[in-house]
Formats: sequence, structure tokens, C-alpha cells
Amino acid sequence: MRILRYLKNNPGQGLFFSSQNDLSLRAFCDSDWGGCPISRKSTTSYYIFFGSLLISWRTKRQKTFSLSSTEAEYRAMTGACCELSWLRSLLKDLKILHSKAALLSCDNKTALHIASNPIFHETEYVPFGEQIADVFTKPLGNETFLTLKSKLGVRDIHSPT
Repeated sequence: MRILRYLKNNPGQGLFFSSQNDLSLRAFCDSDWGGCPISRKSTTSYYIFFGSLLISWRTKRQKTFSLSSTEAEYRAMTGACCELSWLRSLLKDLKILHSKAALLSCDNKTALHIASNPIFHETEYVPFGEQIADVFTKPLGNETFLTLKSKLGVRDIHSPT
């Protein structure tokens, strides 16, 4: 409900796509372990950037119960990795060379240790308050929300430039 209320009160929000871009893939993922008060299922979200451009995002209730925050975060990482793999394949089909590894950021160190495999992907820890994926998984204070919203590239198209 808070997301719908926000969208209703801020109709001019949109994404700005700059022509300056470094063409690297970077993802942020997060989950709220057992966040649904009725089903106790976790919500997963991820955001994927192509350079500074937000190109893919998703928020979804997990289908199964997670027994720990690590398991919920690992499931979020899995969803983001699947999307990154698909995007790398799409870039290859479009003849856009992308030789660097895609970077996946997560705020759960234990899940990162489980997922560590430097041959196929890179992961890194990102602290609370800097985790962009928190926007859809946690209620945030106004200042943190505005900071993370600006990192997503969301701009008010009705405000003067």
C-alpha cells in the first residue's frame, strides 16, 4: 500500500537515461526474511544497472518459506543471477561485447560466503542504507528513501531542470 500511495502522490517520477555509459552490468538484491505478517514468506527484490542506467527490476514474494535470513537472501541472489545471465545472453545476441564479470551486491555476508565462486561471478557486501534493493523490501526513512531513489535514476519530470 505504501508503494501505491507513493506513486499516487508523485506522478511525475521517471527514469533518466544518460548517453554517457560504461556498459558494465551491476545488480543489487535484497529480501525481507518472513516479511509478510500473514504467510511469513519473504519478499525478494533486485535491480540491475547497465552502467548508470536502470534496465531491469523485480519485486516478488518468494514461493517457499525461508528458514533464515541467509536463505532468503540467497534466494534473492539466485533470482538476480538468473536475470544477469539472461541479460548477458541478450547483450551477446545484440553484438554488444561484455567481457567483464557482472557484479552482484548483497547485504548478507553469510549468503555471500555461500555464493562465492570467483570463476563465474563476483559478489560484494553492501551495507544497509546503501542497498538500493531496500526500496521495495523495507520501510525506509524519508532521507534514506530519497537517497536510494536518486541512485535508481528516478527523477521528477515536472520539476524545473
